[in-house]
Amino acid sequence: MKCTLNSVEESDTGVQPAGIRILRTFQMKNKLVRVGLAETLSTYVMMVFGLGSVAQVVTGGGLFGDYLSINLGFGLGVTMGVHVAGQVSGAHMNTAVSFTMCTFGRLGWKMLPLYITAQMLGSFLAAGRDSEDAMFKFCSGNFTVSGPKATAGIFATYPAPYISIHVGFLDQVLGTAMLLLCLMALSDQQNSAPAPGTEPLLVGLLVLLIGISMGSNSGYAINPSRDLAPRVFTAMTAWGQQVFRAGNGWWWVPVAAPLVGGLLGGVVYKLFVELHHPREAPRCTESATHLQKCKSRYNGRAG
Repeated sequence: MKCTLNSVEESDTGVQPAGIRILRTFQMKNKLVRVGLAETLSTYVMMVFGLGSVAQVVTGGGLFGDYLSINLGFGLGVTMGVHVAGQVSGAHMNTAVSFTMCTFGRLGWKMLPLYITAQMLGSFLAAGRDSEDAMFKFCSGNFTVSGPKATAGIFATYPAPYISIHVGFLDQVLGTAMLLLCLMALSDQQNSAPAPGTEPLLVGLLVLLIGISMGSNSGYAINPSRDLAPRVFTAMTAWGQQVFRAGNGWWWVPVAAPLVGGLLGGVVYKLFVELHHPREAPRCTESATHLQKCKSRYNGRAG
């Protein structure tokens, strides 16, 4: 595939085709613009696959999949999203991930508003592509938040009837903590770092695992932007303000709890694993004089 894609950029004469030259005029060199565009697109890709899988299961009445289909849709959607923007923005696709990365110094705080905006925009746009015709047929035009023909849950998460607000909050904290704990482990080069190129698949499998094991209580949002932006979309369209009142005002839980859970997961991984890695001697590859100075500095710190 890579060779095929490269081959179309230049003809046998070394001249780029007209189509490529036209596209080149849209090239952005500003880092903030490139990061914002990539993060928006990666989030959109994840959400199109994820919300699409929910829509098919709900409106199909079980004919086009089941709960596992939703887990696979979001898990593989995350994998594709990481492939889309992993080397540009990091493909966080999750406000809790971006917030945690800022807290631990892996992302500058000044970048956080850009990431949040891109993630919200990508999620909002993805919510708009779900087929209204299929939903209309399913619920006969009566778009509701609860009941046997409810369709608001296609877009945002709502708690199971047996879940209280405080239990649901803890549920979201735990789910997001496991997400960030495992993401920190996957990115730890002094631990069992994944083979190059396998990171997108492993991150997708992690989301799939969380959905399989922790999703039944409240839909495992574990991501403020994944839940809030589509909820706003439903409030602006056929479902109205009930999307914010349902579940005893549940809407704020998948926004606030993942931020707490993300920090908790990162702190736990650092306290239990990362902070205890043996300190390695700095790599010195320059002149003999520089090598001696490097050893001296290291020996001084070690002593």
